[in-house]
Amino acid sequence: MSRLTLFLVAIAGLAIATAGIMYVTLPADEGDYPERSSGAALIGGPFELVMQDGSTVTNETFKGELMLIYFGFTFCPDVCPTELQIMSNALDLVGDDAEQVRPILISIDPERDTVEAMAQYVSHFHPRMTGLTGTAEQIAAAAGAYRVYYERVEDPASNAAYTMDHSSIVYLMDKEGQFITHFGPGTKPEKMAETIRGALDKS
Repeated sequence: MSRLTLFLVAIAGLAIATAGIMYVTLPADEGDYPERSSGAALIGGPFELVMQDGSTVTNETFKGELMLIYFGFTFCPDVCPTELQIMSNALDLVGDDAEQVRPILISIDPERDTVEAMAQYVSHFHPRMTGLTGTAEQIAAAAGAYRVYYERVEDPASNAAYTMDHSSIVYLMDKEGQFITHFGPGTKPEKMAETIRGALDKS
């Protein structure tokens, strides 16, 4: 086999490997998540964080409720408030059954997102909106369980000094904390509400 052929084979192998990594780490649309051998998607898991009232909570705290989870931060200028408002509007459409759903914002910016900051921020959205923060290690563990990408980006020109780059996905988890589906950016509240109603009917 010639050197050129070997080189082309190596490049092809690298491309396949890279594509595999991108598939595992950066799913975008509903149904794209890899599955366990049991058929359940590899999304979700244990976490321990601090709620906006200062109490420590875990994933077990919310068992018995559907969870609608979004990872973001209070200094987010547009994407986060847009997605949280979509979640809020969807729950308004669900009506009284929204009492069985826990909308959650998990911070990816522990340096600025204190308990007090989270309490003030989530108060602008649905009354059941729950803000969770914690140490950098706790947040990294939670983000890892949900396969969330986030990264601090320095921005000296802004008053905030830095911002956070992150994936923008809303996760719907069942009453046992198991992954049901996810919603990409800009999902219509009507579609989200319909999916939530379907999950409630099955629970």
